[in-house]
Amino acid sequence: MEDQAEQLRELVRAKEGAPGNLPPRGAKPQKPRIITVTSGKGGVGKTNLSINMALAYARIGKKVIVMDADLGLANVNVMLKMIPKWNLYHVIRKQKTMREILVETEYGISIVAGASGFSKIANMSDEQRTSFIKELDTLSSADIIIIDTSAGVSSNVLDFIAAADDVVVITTPEPTAITDAYGIVKIIATEVESIEKGLKLVVNRVHNVTEAKKVADRMSSIIGQFLNTKLEYLGFIYDDTAVSQAVLKQRPFMVDAPRSKAAQCVQHIVGRMEKTEFPSGGSGGGFSNMFRRILGK
Repeated sequence: MEDQAEQLRELVRAKEGAPGNLPPRGAKPQKPRIITVTSGKGGVGKTNLSINMALAYARIGKKVIVMDADLGLANVNVMLKMIPKWNLYHVIRKQKTMREILVETEYGISIVAGASGFSKIANMSDEQRTSFIKELDTLSSADIIIIDTSAGVSSNVLDFIAAADDVVVITTPEPTAITDAYGIVKIIATEVESIEKGLKLVVNRVHNVTEAKKVADRMSSIIGQFLNTKLEYLGFIYDDTAVSQAVLKQRPFMVDAPRSKAAQCVQHIVGRMEKTEFPSGGSGGGFSNMFRRILGK
């Protein structure tokens, strides 16, 4: 009878989604999919994309964690108007574990807050980085972990890229941003052995479809020719006033302006990553069909 009772308790926990939920006997725990969002240049919208992608994933039923891996100038929590008591500084100093600093937000996603103003953790030793990356394994309850890196090509950034299943490089149409995006792709292609995962490109703050496609074609052509690396074009995000308004309110634009062009763009980017149709309910089928035509889908 005790065996039967225990089986019933496991069944109830599975249905209720309780923390004690156990996998079927003999089954291995599913490893979260890690998506690293990076850029060659700061200020191109990396953190905004990370947070709003997380919300798009949550909308299709995924349990998502956003980790702020900008270890010197963190701002994920700032954009969500949160002041967590603990952050990655305490993990690196081995005062807390990654699970202990995990914070749930009001938006149905969780965050691991970064730390600002600590140069020592912005320049971790190899041993510290290895230990830190291993801590990601403790977040196995998530379906998706989105890592928002710092800009540039530090050893920290490259390690987070190497740990990822998918790497999303974000740029804007500005020449400096494109040049820096090419620079980071070049370093990734030459220094990250696991690059067979492929790289993905998002062009942010575009004014029209032609501008976005021009940037994507240019990047893909140069990278394919000189680096022998494939760069998959995921899509673009319009230069939308809804984004800046949401930032001022410290709210994700997916929540503050769910019908905005920027929100629809992020939904379709996630849809492409998942190779699935995103649930309707945004600005309508016209925009959805237009976006698919642009990307040749």
